[in-house]
Amino acid sequence: MDEPRQSVEKADQLVASVIQRLAQVFADERAKLETDWGKGGEVSTEDLRQALRRYRSFFDRLLSV
Repeated sequence: MDEPRQSVEKADQLVASVIQRLAQVFADERAKLETDWGKGGEVSTEDLRQALRRYRSFFDRLLSV
């Protein structure tokens, strides 16, 4: 490693970039989930049950990262 400081700075930039991308992906997915069930008006119990299952799956994936 010829330039240790430069290597660490690049690694830090890479980690920051990945974290920002993950945050955006999860924010987009959460917004989609909210849109799916939060359309206003009457939402069936089955639609809400499905939404809850998708939230649980989303949460599990979020925790596994």
